[in-house]
Order: sequence, then C-alpha cells, then structure tokens
Amino acid sequence: MFDVGFAELLVIGAVALVVIGPERLPGAARAVGHVLSRMRRYVNEVKTEIDREAALSDLKKLQGEMMDSARELERDLRAGARQMERRFTREAETEDAPVEDRPVAGHTD
Repeated sequence: MFDVGFAELLVIGAVALVVIGPERLPGAARAVGHVLSRMRRYVNEVKTEIDREAALSDLKKLQGEMMDSARELERDLRAGARQMERRFTREAETEDAPVEDRPVAGHTD
C-alpha cells in the first residue's frame, strides 16, 4: 500500500512523541496498530471478493461457451439425423418401387 521505510517510521515516531507526549504514546500506537490491522483485513476481504467475482465471471463466460457448443452440436446432430432419415426414406421407397423402375447399379441413363 504505502512504501514506508525505517527512516520514515523514525521521523513519524519522533513527531508523535513530541505531539502526543510520552504518557499517551503507547495507547496511541496501539490504537493506530488496531486501525491499520482492520484496514489491512478490509483490503484483503475486498481483494478476495474481487477475485471471487472475477472467477465467477470467467465461469459464466465458460458456461456460455459450453452452451453455445452444445447448441451447435445438437444442431449438427439433428441435421445429420434428418439427412439419414431422408436417405433411409429414399432407399425404402426404392425397395417398394416395381423392379423395372429401380435404378440399376453402375448404370446411368
């Protein structure tokens, strides 16, 4: 979050010692520590929630892609089934036709 080095901490501590005083400095330091730990916890919770939302978004996107693939596969299977049904119907009609109307294998008119 903030990039605070050891020298900056010493300056902050010296200023706090002068402004707050030596009697109240330990209590103030404890209060600042509690506030900082709560802030870190809150930031971590927000990061975790953002990660969950991102993962959920990715899962929803994947679900949409899978549904599109499933629809495409179903469409292809239905088209193949219709094609085979037409083929079987034609063959069945050819078998039902009188012998003289049947096409001769390898013979073209």
